[in-house]
Amino acid sequence: MSAPGVFPPPSEFSATAYISSFQKYQELYESSVKDPSEFWGEIANDFHWRVPPTQPFLRYNFDVTKGKVFVEWMKGAVTNICYNVLDRNVYDKKLGDKVAFYWEGNEPGDAMSITYSELFKMVCKFANVLRKQGIKKGDRVSIYMPMVIELVVAMLACARIGAIHSIVFAGFSAESLCERIMDSHCCLLITADGFFRGDKLINLKQIADEALQKCAEKNFPMKKCIVSKHLGRDEILSDGLNKTSPPCKRQCPDLQGKTQEKTKRSHPQTPWNPSVDLWWHDLMKNASAECEPEWCDAEDELFILYTSGSTGKPKGVVHTAGGYMIYTAATFKYVFDYHQNDIYWCTADIGWITGHSYLVYGPLANGATSVLFEGLPIYPDVSRMWQIIDKYRVSKFYTAPTAIRLLMKYGDEPVKRYNRKSLKVLGTVGEPINPEAWLWYYNIVGEKRCPIVDTFWQTETGGHVLTPLPGATATKPGSATFPFFGVLPAILDESGEELEGEAEGYLVFKQPWPAIMRTLYGNHERFETTYFKKFPGYYVTGDGCKRDKDGYYWITGRIDDMLNVSGHLLSTAEVESALVEHSSVAEAAVVSHPHPVKGECLYCFVTLRDGHEFNSTLVNQLKILVREKIGPIATPDYIQNAPGLPKTRSGKIMRRVLRKIAKNDQDLGDTSTLADPAVIHLLFNNRCKTVL
Repeated sequence: MSAPGVFPPPSEFSATAYISSFQKYQELYESSVKDPSEFWGEIANDFHWRVPPTQPFLRYNFDVTKGKVFVEWMKGAVTNICYNVLDRNVYDKKLGDKVAFYWEGNEPGDAMSITYSELFKMVCKFANVLRKQGIKKGDRVSIYMPMVIELVVAMLACARIGAIHSIVFAGFSAESLCERIMDSHCCLLITADGFFRGDKLINLKQIADEALQKCAEKNFPMKKCIVSKHLGRDEILSDGLNKTSPPCKRQCPDLQGKTQEKTKRSHPQTPWNPSVDLWWHDLMKNASAECEPEWCDAEDELFILYTSGSTGKPKGVVHTAGGYMIYTAATFKYVFDYHQNDIYWCTADIGWITGHSYLVYGPLANGATSVLFEGLPIYPDVSRMWQIIDKYRVSKFYTAPTAIRLLMKYGDEPVKRYNRKSLKVLGTVGEPINPEAWLWYYNIVGEKRCPIVDTFWQTETGGHVLTPLPGATATKPGSATFPFFGVLPAILDESGEELEGEAEGYLVFKQPWPAIMRTLYGNHERFETTYFKKFPGYYVTGDGCKRDKDGYYWITGRIDDMLNVSGHLLSTAEVESALVEHSSVAEAAVVSHPHPVKGECLYCFVTLRDGHEFNSTLVNQLKILVREKIGPIATPDYIQNAPGLPKTRSGKIMRRVLRKIAKNDQDLGDTSTLADPAVIHLLFNNRCKTVL
């Protein structure tokens, strides 16, 4: 994979960065992998421990042939992560009056802020609510909420009393919610009445009721469901969050000091089952604002988060309190080079691991001020994200390549309408970013002055594992660059041999870092089989990877998204990156298609920019482009016009569905997470009937 240039960190940025040179990174990295206990022990000293960690910090086995796979960091040490992100900030660091979150609603002008002291009070009150409902240490609590402050309060309240939260993305279906509730044996559900996503009303409580009905039909009745009024919060008054708060005092320049009026929307009456349902605001009225935390072992479970499985059954990834706390805090501090005057914005939903690690736990552990955004990047217009950056003077911005490519389609003018002078670091997460999108992000959004941190990690890793450090790493567009502290990657061939120097193969890790997953909830055997059986002694990411002559790592996509064409392993991500370099192409997705001679061939879906036409001339140009960028073996057999791509509500392309469309297989399986079902019919109609 070629890189269009190398971009060193700006010298003025490096001058004030925590890691100010690549030499300093290398020195710290060497010490972190040679003596991880000492390295992470120093970081752990910054936190509060009721019982401090003692040596040895780390015990583990990655080799399934030598017994049970396990990882233990600081086992026997006692702490509470909620205490560390709230009590410690309010009392020890004196940050009580500092804003923890600026909440920006779906509609411009619908905004509020909450300080660390206010958040602390709300969390303690809700923790007492949970205890009064019988929730105790080790119980699982399911949370199904939109991007509101109450979601943060709920998860931190669980952590405070030692309950295990299982957050389900609010875009998932009733069936998906039911499946996750039952798999983790949750004993309480927390949800909201509903929310608007753009112009679309999501009646969340109705979906939650359907899920609970499905649970009951499967002999798993839920005793209680706590409901927060979000749509109807104007109708109630309570101290704290369930009232309309004034917009943030920092007004966007084009408002000229005026307050935007919130769009008034009607909403349906909330369905209610008095034997199960409880209003959040009623429970909070008389709850005490003092709550002693439950002190937990560092290896006690903190949360379960479900991720897709190749079998179709989601995997309940388990993270524990101590190691996850110090790792997310350290990665947040160093990867974003966070300083106390920064305003940070991660656009991810809290229902995903990015929201857990880099919108809640990592930032709060550093006493950060963050933006929590409920809305859509192009609602009510395509400048919304840049307007928010100017409004709050965001300095560190973290988003997905999908969002970047979406905004690219609308050109430079909506970006340049706002000054964005506050920006210092830009980040990407979720998938490999193609160089064209990287360069647009760098040149247009960051005006060539903001380092880009292209982070690679997974739900299973808990935090960044390959990433640039903005003051130290010279970046190459599309490369995740080098490992974070304590992370020891390797590239293996199909036989499990480690490859040195320039190489391409399976990305694995040779030793654990503090935030690595500990198991899959209720299924340790699947944990071992999925991540450790293929190459005993290594954690197997499931991703392909290339290391170039300079030692930079390039993620080439999921191994199951790689194709074996005439004996050659091809990365779908690499082909997609080549296709989107064409000026007519906004987005591309590549899947395998059966071929009588090659075994597999490439079937490409391309979404064009506005004003461009799909025709045979364009198809030929795209084939030539791929041949030139990768080689003749990668020449696509099929290129289909795709006005839209099937995506989940979080923006990920559903390649499983695309593979079905390519083969004209109408049995698509579960499409409940599909954001726009109408695109399926369109893609089937546009199918390539013959090789173009």
